[in-house]
Amino acid sequence: MKAIIPAAGIGTRLRPHTHTAPKALLHVAGKPILGHILDELIAYGVDEVVFVVGFLGEKIIEYVRDNYKIRSSFITQKELKGLGWAIYITREHISDEPVLIILGDTIFETDLASIIGGEYDSIGTKIVEDPRRFGIAETDGEFVTSLIEKPDNPTSNQALVGIYYIKSTDLFSRCLEEIVARQITTRDEYQLTDALSLMIKYGCKMTTHNVDGWFDCGKPETMLSTNKYLLSQIKSVDKREGSVLLQPVYISPSAVLENSVIGPNVSVGDNAKIVRSIVKDSIISEGAEVIDCLLESSLIGNNSLISGQFKKANLGDSSEILY
Repeated sequence: MKAIIPAAGIGTRLRPHTHTAPKALLHVAGKPILGHILDELIAYGVDEVVFVVGFLGEKIIEYVRDNYKIRSSFITQKELKGLGWAIYITREHISDEPVLIILGDTIFETDLASIIGGEYDSIGTKIVEDPRRFGIAETDGEFVTSLIEKPDNPTSNQALVGIYYIKSTDLFSRCLEEIVARQITTRDEYQLTDALSLMIKYGCKMTTHNVDGWFDCGKPETMLSTNKYLLSQIKSVDKREGSVLLQPVYISPSAVLENSVIGPNVSVGDNAKIVRSIVKDSIISEGAEVIDCLLESSLIGNNSLISGQFKKANLGDSSEILY
């Protein structure tokens, strides 16, 4: 089965980290966001992936080719015109077989087997308290009746979470082409919801499937909460002489710990180094160094150095803060 992963977003809410890395490659619970997605898709039998890449897209290409043997194609999105446009430029890769679309910043845990091969096209949704940040689905109890992109006054709390199973691929391709040809936009962008709405208008029966395990990685605070949840699913027994690990934690085998207390809810990347520090509820990325610090709720970027009595930090790649 084929999947399409749009991963060309700039990730402005995650700066400074996304100045030097695509959002899909930021680490959560021991591996990049994209790694969590691919591992889940492969487990469900996906054997081909089309990636839509943009800013720093060469890093995504390198990561996939170095770590996965899955058949892969990469399409560069030169203009950020919305999710509908991102999928539109992949249309030559959409054939008669069903396709999954998974957003490149959407870590999920759900039973895809319940929809793959199903009778209808289906959209992943989750009940949320404030759906104004998301597209929403309205249903008649069985099928989707309408889709609305980020409504100011939502009439449903079923948020679209970025997982789409498209069975009616011919109609889907035609609707993508129609929204571009007729310049159908929402908030000046081509939206995937507009193409799906056309499918419904033309008689396509579309269901929703509940995605309880949906984890947002769009902001530093949501990345940390996602990291916390995913770590809670890891049964680690790792121990380091001279340091104390308070589970749950993920410590890369190549990371160096000296006289430190790590955890709970901490991920430490490859070749990172933590010395004489207490770190909790944080992500310490590859090659980063934390020395003589008390850190909480922090994101420390790749190859960065932080030293001194800091409580909370959001430090991008290859940066230094010394006290």
